[in-house]
Amino acid sequence: MSHWKVRDVMTTDVVSVAEDTGYKEIVDILAERGISAVPVIDIAEHVVGVVSEADLLHKIEFAGDEPAVRLFDRHRRERRKAAADTARELMTTPAVVIMDDASIVEAVKRMESAGVKRLPVVDDLGRAAGIVSRRDLLKVYLRSDTAIRDEITGQVLRHMMWIGPDEVTAEAAEGVVTLTGQVEAKSTIPIVVRLTRAVDGVVDVVDKLTYRFDDTEELRARYTLSP
Repeated sequence: MSHWKVRDVMTTDVVSVAEDTGYKEIVDILAERGISAVPVIDIAEHVVGVVSEADLLHKIEFAGDEPAVRLFDRHRRERRKAAADTARELMTTPAVVIMDDASIVEAVKRMESAGVKRLPVVDDLGRAAGIVSRRDLLKVYLRSDTAIRDEITGQVLRHMMWIGPDEVTAEAAEGVVTLTGQVEAKSTIPIVVRLTRAVDGVVDVVDKLTYRFDDTEELRARYTLSP
């Protein structure tokens, strides 16, 4: 069972800026492209930082203030950015990036831990390959019900669990999968449900499975008595 990668959902038509790109040009790019941030790349096309609207707004926030930054000013970083004129001075660095072959789950976790809405995507050499946003990551839920059902039937039930079509069937509607049928052992049911839930595009799983015999007591006793 394969899972979608960042490369499957990322935007490749991404504009980036050089470290010496000026403030006004960055503002123009964001406005023209309708985006809220732009990656900054060095001469080797490595992503070295990101300039976002928040970085640019400090110039407005501190407009008219004294340009000097006091040693104990808790806003000194923001004040420095307010006085910045190039991407090198404005950018947030180091850039939080994601590899193009990373899983969508990994991308979601990295966004959440870093508190960002988008991630520059890099290849195995660290060069800019695209950008992935929260909206891009939701594309996995645009998979058709037919594709979801076929993967569960072919990969989860037949290939991984060796469960035949006369035993269990899977139906998908709006991403919600209903499993119906009978398996041999009760302990098999949570495994089938977990694997089904892990299929890309599955919103939820409705478990209507029954079993021929209850092996859970036997398994519990076996593991309890194990040395």
